[in-house]
Amino acid sequence: MKELNHKLAQIQTELKVKKSSYNSFGKYYFRKAEDILEAVKPFLLKHEVSVTIDEDILATDPVPMLKSTAIISDGENQIQTTAIVGVDLNQKGMQAAQQFGAASSYGKKYALGNLFLIDDTQDADGGNTHGKSKAVSKIKEAAKPAITKDQLTKAKEYVAAGGTVDAIENKYKLTNEQRKNLTETL
Repeated sequence: MKELNHKLAQIQTELKVKKSSYNSFGKYYFRKAEDILEAVKPFLLKHEVSVTIDEDILATDPVPMLKSTAIISDGENQIQTTAIVGVDLNQKGMQAAQQFGAASSYGKKYALGNLFLIDDTQDADGGNTHGKSKAVSKIKEAAKPAITKDQLTKAKEYVAAGGTVDAIENKYKLTNEQRKNLTETL
């Protein structure tokens, strides 16, 4: 395992991944999972390792959640990292397959970024509001429905299975007591 750790550290130190895609709406450059995979390929034979990505559906309610796992292996040992993303089923102009595909792409990108220590804090796509004002955010927050008793029970199961309270709060209004109840599930 020590040898694989050393190989991974060398790759993490030497790997450079350019932001080759451009979002004309938000006016920023970003990198995709494909960019990371393309940049890591020269290191695979050099260090005698392979990289794979596995995906699983963790939950379907209240929000579909995908878990992406990036794995580096030397044939005997492996190191893996994960990323969990929600699927936005309310995204306008996209069919369900496209919504899952977009979430899958993000999950892969962040799992690979975690594995290879790619810092995305400066990536505009991580925090871009696409020109939306705080007022729009407040309107969306006010429009969220209050969570029902049945939904709260499902939310507890979701959090117990590894989901986040933030994902629940993105969809429902929670009282302080409900939020506390959910965080105690952790």
